[in-house]
Amino acid sequence: MYKLCDEQLITLFKKGHSSALEELVHRHKDKVFTSILLLVKDSFLAEDIFQDTFIKIIDTIRAERYTEKGKFLPWAMRIAHNLCVDHFRKIKRTPMIRTGDDKDIFDVLGFSDSCAEEKLITRQSHDRVRRMLDMLPEEQREVIILRHYAELSFKEIADLTQVSINTALGRMRYGLINLRKMMTEKQICL
Repeated sequence: MYKLCDEQLITLFKKGHSSALEELVHRHKDKVFTSILLLVKDSFLAEDIFQDTFIKIIDTIRAERYTEKGKFLPWAMRIAHNLCVDHFRKIKRTPMIRTGDDKDIFDVLGFSDSCAEEKLITRQSHDRVRRMLDMLPEEQREVIILRHYAELSFKEIADLTQVSINTALGRMRYGLINLRKMMTEKQICL
């Protein structure tokens, strides 16, 4: 079933094949979960929002309201992002993309190195990048995370964050300039 496209899996799920939904979840779980975790910075909360995301997806598909032909992942990411925003609205604080939780996000992404020394070097580099990302303004952090970790296009990022494509591109540009500046000032080598 892994050779079927997302649309074919959705059609099969509508016809009662639950394994099609399992394949969709398995295919996209890493990107959706990672994006949620990067936004909420709490693995337990991220798991809850991840589950809520797929419950909403299931409900929408079953109610015949799914209209995003060929764009399942961006649609799922938009649902996840909106649920994160809703969570922060409920607790009346803005989402901060910070590190410091016990879970290493780069382990979630499935990086694997062949020896302990390489793992240590990779982890140290990732820690440096995360600390520098934390120093960026929220809008710049969000665009960089959605582009590099969730692998969304700038159009998808613009739609998700409700800004123009030029604004999303500008935020990315300034975020990268700021990261380079931090690396130069602190003489950080990745």
